[in-house]
Amino acid sequence: MKAKDYSTASVELIDEQTTFTLAELCRCCSVEAELIEALVEQGIIEPIGKRGRHWYFPSSSLRRTRITIRLQNDLGVNLSGAALALDLLERIEELDARLRVMQSDRSS
Repeated sequence: MKAKDYSTASVELIDEQTTFTLAELCRCCSVEAELIEALVEQGIIEPIGKRGRHWYFPSSSLRRTRITIRLQNDLGVNLSGAALALDLLERIEELDARLRVMQSDRSS
């Protein structure tokens, strides 16, 4: 993936196939590599590849990192709490999607 300027206000759609290097993820989220490493250690995000510069992160890592930062900054949640909150949020989204499918099947 070629280097992109993520600091602009423009919106770029990111599909599920997009991956980020460690440096790109840091730039996108305005964080240091140490925070990303801590997120990996807590299991909040999972890299693909070897440690450090050879890590690549799936697009889901961008969302999970940004949510973690918001949980820390806005609510003072530690990384363990953020990991739990993210898992619960994803479970709620999954259940909500299933409920929508069930409701649409009934109305058909």
